[in-house]
Amino acid sequence: MTTDIFDRIRRIDLLIRMKGTGTAAELAERLGISRAQVYEYINLMKGLGAPIKYCKYRQSYFYNEEGKFYTCFIHKDAAVLEIPQLHD
Repeated sequence: MTTDIFDRIRRIDLLIRMKGTGTAAELAERLGISRAQVYEYINLMKGLGAPIKYCKYRQSYFYNEEGKFYTCFIHKDAAVLEIPQLHD
């Protein structure tokens, strides 16, 4: 179940960065989920910091800042994440 959620988020992120989501209904069809679930995923991603907007002209979702979605949105200009050292 959790894997499905992350897989869908990764697919949505990729489609957003490619500017190829289409409408919510089209995205739902691509992902094999309902339109309501698309809105839930988009809202989840927004809640985790992804700057997702919808372009009515292009009828597609987009990020209004450059970046990529991991477990949260990482800004293009963000500093390198510090990873704590593991000690025995």
